Amino acid sequence: MNTPAIALLLILLTGCASVTPNYDAKFGDAVREAKLKMIINPDAGRNPDQVLGMDGKSARESMILYQGTYKAPPPAVNVINIGGGIGGGK
Repeated sequence: MNTPAIALLLILLTGCASVTPNYDAKFGDAVREAKLKMIINPDAGRNPDQVLGMDGKSARESMILYQGTYKAPPPAVNVINIGGGIGGGK
């Protein structure tokens, strides 16, 4: 075989080699670890005891009010009074 053909073959074979084996082996580990750290009690669904806190009706109403703030947010209040006088001016 001639030298250009060997060089071309080597270049083509490098495309098949994985250049990130260490990254690929640990892909997603950080997300899975963060998710596990956010879960306080993974077996909470198996606990038959009633959850202490709000009753169902109050919880429902508070969720409706909470979601309503995203549909129609309250108007912004201008706290900085630039150029306006308090008390009428001169």
